[in-house]
Amino acid sequence: MRIEMIGIDHTRAPLDVRQIFSFTKKAMSEALGWLNEQEYLSGAVLLSTCNRMELWLSRSDTGPGDAYELLCQCRKLKSEEYRPYFCCWEGADAVRHLFRLAGGLESKIVGEDQVLAQVKEAAAFSREHGCMDQALEVLFRMAVTGGKKIKTQAPIRRADYSAAHQALEVLKFQGVCMEKRRCLVIGNGEMGQLAARALMEEGAEVTMTLRQYHSGGGKVLPGCRCINYKDRYGCFHECSLVVSATASPNFTVSREAVEALGELKGERILIDLAVPRDIEPSVGELPGVRLYDIDSFHLESQPETMRRQIQAAERIAEEMEGEFLSWAACRDLIPKVQRISHLAARDAVWRTGKAVKELGLSKTEQANLEQTMENATTKVIGKLMFELRDSLNTDTFRECLEVLEQVYPVP
Repeated sequence: MRIEMIGIDHTRAPLDVRQIFSFTKKAMSEALGWLNEQEYLSGAVLLSTCNRMELWLSRSDTGPGDAYELLCQCRKLKSEEYRPYFCCWEGADAVRHLFRLAGGLESKIVGEDQVLAQVKEAAAFSREHGCMDQALEVLFRMAVTGGKKIKTQAPIRRADYSAAHQALEVLKFQGVCMEKRRCLVIGNGEMGQLAARALMEEGAEVTMTLRQYHSGGGKVLPGCRCINYKDRYGCFHECSLVVSATASPNFTVSREAVEALGELKGERILIDLAVPRDIEPSVGELPGVRLYDIDSFHLESQPETMRRQIQAAERIAEEMEGEFLSWAACRDLIPKVQRISHLAARDAVWRTGKAVKELGLSKTEQANLEQTMENATTKVIGKLMFELRDSLNTDTFRECLEVLEQVYPVP
């Protein structure tokens, strides 16, 4: 089996291409269901965010087709024109990428917090759909652990920034003032909440949309006015800045609807933070409208302090990468460790047999005690052996197992 990743992100592909390969929750369920039916695949994880899409596979070397072909089958595409936009990593390169990703080192905003939660959620979603094998389970669990370690031991400046923060920073550089500005945020999910909070931090007066079918009406931020989603266009006359950040498969702001509003006084700044797009691109052609999408914003070069923080984070990612590769290198030895532990435990029970009989227990009680002793001893010996594995290089650990097999030869 080998681990493989194929992905597309903001560094390799424009928004128009990325949105072709973005997945809704429903599409992810369908894709994972199809992947789970492929006999040559042992596991699969799909990660789909506004800036990237990645498909992780645990597969045999003899399976038909490459990762790109598999992905196109999931998306029901037959075109080769998008292949140049993708990167594909295998083995140690794929492992290294995931640990860097979970630590925020591959993000558009280096050190941002959202990607760690997204990696964790992608693993959980795959697990729920029965697509996690042991290798991917351990890999993603260790990646999440590594990401948390980076957040606590080597936090990077702007780690709490979102795409909304980034957008506002660029607008402020362009002279756009948010103080007392009336703003509309379309979307009440995580990105919408972050956008609303970022605007209020800058002193803006924020209105958010809520959908009626949300249980309990959705989460309302303190100090934020809320309206029903269907009434969003009514705010365009009073709000000079509109942010849309939803997971909707359809446009939340269309050109036809904006044109129907008639003449809007003053300039309107529209920010689309969604992938696929929320705002119809041609809206930006209307008079008095300035439209930005998620690829429109770029931060300045990294200061020296931030570079040092990134280096510290990279060291942690490399350490976690090494731990996983060490586990993977010894993975074939796990059955042997388990057999030796079991045989050693049975030996311990046999050696205590006389003392157990002298306790005067019934046959059932004696059998239960011996089984408890065997189970406990198996776990203790196994724990010691795995700790030994983590402390030695792979070749030395294999030599140790060869010695132990002479003591407890496997039948």
